[in-house]
Amino acid sequence: MQRHDHPLISNSLGSQRSLCSFHYGSPGAEPKIYIQASLHAEELPGMLVAFHLRGLLDQAKAQGRLRGEIVLVPVANPIGLAQRLDHKPMGRFELDSSENFNRHYPDLALAVADGVKPRLTQDAAANVRTVRQAIGRYLDQWQPATELQSLRRTLLTLAHDADYVIDLHCDCEGVMHFYTEEPCWPGLEPLAHLLQCRAILLARNSGSGPFDECLSGVWWQLAERLAAEGLSLPLPQACNSTTVELRGEADVSHAWAQADALAIFDFLALKGAINSDSPVRIPAPCAPATPLAGSETLQTPVPGVVVFAAQPGDFLQPGDLVAEVINPMENTRHAVRAGVAGVFYARVRDRYAVSGGEIGKIAGATPFRSGDLLGA
Repeated sequence: MQRHDHPLISNSLGSQRSLCSFHYGSPGAEPKIYIQASLHAEELPGMLVAFHLRGLLDQAKAQGRLRGEIVLVPVANPIGLAQRLDHKPMGRFELDSSENFNRHYPDLALAVADGVKPRLTQDAAANVRTVRQAIGRYLDQWQPATELQSLRRTLLTLAHDADYVIDLHCDCEGVMHFYTEEPCWPGLEPLAHLLQCRAILLARNSGSGPFDECLSGVWWQLAERLAAEGLSLPLPQACNSTTVELRGEADVSHAWAQADALAIFDFLALKGAINSDSPVRIPAPCAPATPLAGSETLQTPVPGVVVFAAQPGDFLQPGDLVAEVINPMENTRHAVRAGVAGVFYARVRDRYAVSGGEIGKIAGATPFRSGDLLGA
C-alpha cells in the first residue's frame, strides 16, 4: 500500500490543505476500483467504513491476494470537514461559494468528444484507452482557480480511469439506499444486494453534475453522440459509478461499518480485484430497482414542529400519513401524506420545518418527474 498526499490550492495566506489517497495493488492493474468517503463532509459513516475497509485490504495485501488496483480516499473533502458554524458541521456546501461539494463537475463528454472521434476504431479496448487518455489530458490541462476547483480536479484525476467508482454518502435519517445511472446498473447490481439496499434509484442523467455521474456519464453520452452521427464505433460503458447512501448521519457504529466494508470487499473480489478462496454469495434483493424520476420528495406548505408517523424503511401507500406539522400558536396540525406507493427511504433530521421545507422521500415505481432530479 502506498499513501499519497495531494496539496490543494491554498485559499488564504498561511494555510494549506491536502487530500490523502491510499493505493493498493499495482498501478495499471485491472480492474481499477476507486472508493471515496464523505464528499459531503458531515456524512461520517463512510469514513468509518473506509477505516474498516483498509483493515481488510491490508490483510489481503499481506496474503498476496491483490490482483487489481484499488484507490481509497477515506476523507474526500478536507475543505468541508473544517467548516463549522455555531458548533455545527457545514460540510455539504462550500461557505465561500455556496456550491454543493457534489455538484458542478465538468461535462467530460463535451470536453473530449471532438478530440477522440477521429481516433476511434473498431477496437473497443483501444477506444477505451483513447478516451481515458483524452480525459487525463483534459484534467492535466485544467488550471483550477480556487481551492474547491482543485479538490474536484484532484478527485477526478484519481478516479477518471477506474472501472468502478463507489462514492460513500449518507442521508439525514434513512435506510441503506443506492443511486446509479441506468447503464451502470448491470455491473453494480451485485453491490446493491451485498449492501442489502432498501431502495435502489436509477436515472439516465440526474442533472447538476454530481461526481459519480461525471465519471460514468462520459461513456454512454459519447456512445450516444457517435450513434447520433451515424458512427458505428464500439464504446463500452467503461466506468460504472454509484453513490451509496449509508443510512443516516447518526448511524455511525463499528457493527454497521464492518458489515458494509465486508460487502464492498466482497464486491472487489467478485469483480476480480482481489483473489477469493470461494465464490462470493450474492444475497437475495431487499428491494427492486426503481426510477429516480419516480421518487417523491414530500414537502410541507406550512411551518411547524415535525412529528413523524412513518419510520425509514416503511412501505407506504398513497394517502398514508407520513408526518404531522404542528403549529402550537394556532393550535393546528397539518398532515403530510404519501403521494406514491414505495419505501420511505429517507427523512430530514430537523424536527422544525419552514413552509416549503422537505420532509422525506419515497421510492415510487412510476416516473413522474423530469429535469434535475437531485436535491440541493
